[in-house]
Amino acid sequence: MSKHFVSAIVNGDEVEFRCDSGETLLDVLRTKLYLTGTKNGCGTGDCGACTVLMNGRAINSCLVLGAECSDMSIETIEGMAVGGELHPLQQKFLDHAALQCGVCTPGILNMAKALLKENSNPSETEVRFGLAGNLCRCTGYDKIVRAVMDAAAEMRARRT
Repeated sequence: MSKHFVSAIVNGDEVEFRCDSGETLLDVLRTKLYLTGTKNGCGTGDCGACTVLMNGRAINSCLVLGAECSDMSIETIEGMAVGGELHPLQQKFLDHAALQCGVCTPGILNMAKALLKENSNPSETEVRFGLAGNLCRCTGYDKIVRAVMDAAAEMRARRT
């Protein structure tokens, strides 16, 4: 396998790494950049645990090759809090006890962030549909949906 040299922006910082042709973005994040918040749930793009934002769009990092990430902007869970202050989504997940084992949480938070960027006032149905690609085996989703709805309301209120 050939090695690829990649330069990208990860969580606002310019990074450079080398990766093999078959190495996924998930592998690069965890083993080359030591950003272990992104989880490997299934490795086939079915569970959403590895969801990150690439150029503002939610993607399954297990399905994207690291070599494809040159000149891309990638946001992981490690970049969600700013200056020690939790993002409203993170805080509402705590407030609503919307997490348990934590495997799915980083992916759901990134997916919710992308959803709220596109639709700042989603209905419950839209939140459920928007998060449908993210599987959680612990919480039953109701607390997650309530947390996202509450975070959306807070984020709208902050803008006014």
